Amino acid sequence: LRRGDRFSIMYEALEADGDFVRSGRIIAAEFVNQGRVLRAVYFEDDSGRGSYFTPDGRNMRRAFLRSPLEFSRVTSGFTTARFHPILQTWRAHKGIDYGAPVGTPVRATADATVGLAGRQNGYGNVIVLRHANGIQTLYAHLSGFRRDLRTGSRVQQGELIGYVGMTGMATGPHLHYEFHINGVHVDPLRSAPQPGPAITAQMRPAFQTIAREQVERLEQIRELNLAALE
Repeated sequence: LRRGDRFSIMYEALEADGDFVRSGRIIAAEFVNQGRVLRAVYFEDDSGRGSYFTPDGRNMRRAFLRSPLEFSRVTSGFTTARFHPILQTWRAHKGIDYGAPVGTPVRATADATVGLAGRQNGYGNVIVLRHANGIQTLYAHLSGFRRDLRTGSRVQQGELIGYVGMTGMATGPHLHYEFHINGVHVDPLRSAPQPGPAITAQMRPAFQTIAREQVERLEQIRELNLAALE
């Protein structure tokens, strides 16, 4: 951020009987950063699934979140040789450990089907999510699961699935997170983030109409803001 940068945001205002109740979702936004204009427009596809796109139709949502925790610190990275504090031996650590207090909410990093929600050896309480394109993510040492989570359940990106704990072979509260592609462990911090779903050819005309209207409104807001500053 720099002095002189500007934000313009359009959002829903929910009312009942003419009285304001609460703010809703952001439907369009603009950020001018050192003269560079960045814009996002909210759009729902024909299935009702919404996401944010650039005005030219690129999805700003990534297929996978960078971390399954909103606030945490990496306590152990992905490596081929780490001294295991319990087993007292050198072995590969094929995941990322995020330190966080017991009970911290754990989020699904992408849309998925639950492949496992139970107890498994040194992982303790563990959740395995199955994603598209042969990708699986694993969340271990949990203190508990979301109450209605079951094998076969569908979950969406960012949705609560469990809570940080220290079950299994863990010396302190943390989340162990793994990322598998076709059965092979990869470093989740180094794997290239995949773009979210693209707008289909069938939905593109509707998107272009909405994007054009929202950009025009954002430009009007910017002009009003500049006039107020002057």
